[in-house]
Amino acid sequence: MRKDYKTVKGFGEREIVLSKSRFIAYVNRAESEEEAIEFINSIKKKHPNATHNCSCYMIGEHDQIQKANDDGEPSGTAGVPMLEVLKKQGLKDTVVVVTRYFGGIKLGGGGLIRAYGKATTEGIAAAQVVERKLHHVMKISIDYTWLGKVENEIRNSHYHLSDIQYADAVHLFVDVLQKDEETFTNWIIELTNGQSSIHCVDKKFVEFTI
Repeated sequence: MRKDYKTVKGFGEREIVLSKSRFIAYVNRAESEEEAIEFINSIKKKHPNATHNCSCYMIGEHDQIQKANDDGEPSGTAGVPMLEVLKKQGLKDTVVVVTRYFGGIKLGGGGLIRAYGKATTEGIAAAQVVERKLHHVMKISIDYTWLGKVENEIRNSHYHLSDIQYADAVHLFVDVLQKDEETFTNWIIELTNGQSSIHCVDKKFVEFTI
């Protein structure tokens, strides 16, 4: 499973106007190239009369899928600068489309690079950046006599109690950062005087807004 990483929370949209040209940035999460292409096509359908619908995406644990499209703008002035923003911010599984409506004033190569970069940055801010941190789901099995103390201690800690199941014993499920598993396990064992069973039953990513 991949390590902690940054991406966008979800859909974001932001418009800027530079020298009378409208630049509308659309940003979304895409966990496959198919999702990215589908998103790009949906924006193109939304703006069929736009001068340009430039796009980029970066997908995969090791950024193995990277694409940039200038859509008619001078080569290297749109898609690549947009992609560079994703790289600079360290974002994975992210797709961006910047729609441009030409305002009659040419911006030149440098101006276009700045415009598409700025629009992308604004769009990302609207989408919100999140960090996805790998957590281990720890299952704690205890006798009912320990429930009040253990539940109270966990709820007053920085760990997240995600579920409690009541059976012959009580089973508490707690989300713990991968790096904190040993510390958490030792804490629970000490808390229950060794009268508990604890082990990892699953792994999942938990998102934190940056």
